[in-house]
Amino acid sequence: MTVGLMLVPQGVAYAALAGMPLVTGIYASLIPALVAVLFSSSTRLGVGPTALTSLLIGASLTGLAEPGSAQWVALAAWMALLSGLLQMVMGMARFGWLLNLVTSPVLNGFTQAAALLILGSQLGALTGLRAADWGALLSTPSLGLFDLTAAGFGLGSLALLMLARRVLPQFPAAIVVVGAAGALSWALGYADAGGAVVGALPSGLPAPYWPGALPWSSFSALVMPVLVVTLVSFLETASSAKVESQRSKEQWNENQDLIGQGLAKISSGLCGSFATSASFSRSAINLYAGAKTGWATLFAISLVLVVLLWLTPALYHVPQSVLAAVVVTAVTSLIKPGTLMRLWRVSRVEAVIGGVTFALTLATAPRMYWGVLVGLLMNLSHFLYQRLHPRIIEVGLHPDGSLRDRHLWHLPPLAPRLLALRMDAELDFASASALERRVTEHLAAHPEVLHLCLLAQPINRIDVTGVETFAQLLAQMELRGGTLHLSGLKLPAEQVLRQAGLLKLGPGLAMYRTDAEALVALQQLPQPVARA
Repeated sequence: MTVGLMLVPQGVAYAALAGMPLVTGIYASLIPALVAVLFSSSTRLGVGPTALTSLLIGASLTGLAEPGSAQWVALAAWMALLSGLLQMVMGMARFGWLLNLVTSPVLNGFTQAAALLILGSQLGALTGLRAADWGALLSTPSLGLFDLTAAGFGLGSLALLMLARRVLPQFPAAIVVVGAAGALSWALGYADAGGAVVGALPSGLPAPYWPGALPWSSFSALVMPVLVVTLVSFLETASSAKVESQRSKEQWNENQDLIGQGLAKISSGLCGSFATSASFSRSAINLYAGAKTGWATLFAISLVLVVLLWLTPALYHVPQSVLAAVVVTAVTSLIKPGTLMRLWRVSRVEAVIGGVTFALTLATAPRMYWGVLVGLLMNLSHFLYQRLHPRIIEVGLHPDGSLRDRHLWHLPPLAPRLLALRMDAELDFASASALERRVTEHLAAHPEVLHLCLLAQPINRIDVTGVETFAQLLAQMELRGGTLHLSGLKLPAEQVLRQAGLLKLGPGLAMYRTDAEALVALQQLPQPVARA
């Protein structure tokens, strides 16, 4: 009941944020939620319109059509269809792992910036600003530019909603505040005086809708927004689904949820509505209230159905500034100023990635997807840099019996004329050149070295490039008349090297099952003969 009573005012408010006819927000709260329950693995999520997805839709379509027009609705429906189809295909192909490419710093930077943009977009309606933009207010400040009644409704509703969220977080305060504001607006004759209200909403179930053919020019303009809506909306779903799976102690099936959420978006587009997602706030309240199965979601949908069939006239007198207060209250929970500071203490590189994502999202609005894309590219570049520069240390025997970085701890070599290395990475195309360079440079600077020991336990995989590098290292040691010692090699890597014919034991190659066994053998190496 709580979620159902939240869905109606939030759905109408988010439809306004997306530039859609207000009733489409109720449509998006009805059939898509039913489809998600039937086909998703996470059946207790609050599926419907969300602030971030609605903002992305409204921002992406800016300049392509007039908000609320038939062309705008058609483009929004196509965004829902294309995004849903992409999610469904990803789920069927079991590509849910791709979502792991979006790291927490990128998502946090985008979310913080998007929340600020949502707040900025709602301030005019919240305060009753009559001017089209804030420029008129800055050039000629005057109270006459504000509808003071609308400001009273908006700011008063905002104060009540914030108070209710702090004192009674599980109480459906939004529907109570919206209902009270509508009643007061009717009593004051606010709509008759020309005030901005919700107005007449059509009642009844949504009719089947087809947006018509999508021109190539419009398709190319929607490609990037669709990708970002797909990404962000499912990350919203993931944040809620992981909480649900932890509470139910079941493994989260992200691929099935991709299919379910994709079908929900498709159904929304075929109702003439816009893309949906799983709301973290509504999902959290559903779980907190004790929902056990998808029947809780079906009950919430039934309340939305009742409103759509019989109670839409009751929303006529609700001031639009109250809807803005509903949106502002929902997005203030997304603003967490201390997030970047906490990231800075953990990883300065990732904090910079989050900061750049935040700044670019703000700077490129309404084309906000550039912030996410640049953040992803920076994150992948950082990942590749780390893979190309693995940690390679020369080990020594620590007094506590462990093998540690010899230079960091100022430890003696394990044995004379020996270079003992450990690389904390896979021996593949990314790391192989770094290992080869380290060994080659050391051998060139120390011609007396006759033994190379690779502590190979951290190496989980070897590819073709790694095999070639291993063969080159083995050949270098044989040319010097020395030995390559291999310790702790794991079975997958050992099988690859055996198939390549590189593990034939002899004077040039020695293998040890454990580091302890290798340490005993290395300490028995012959000492260099002192010259007279």
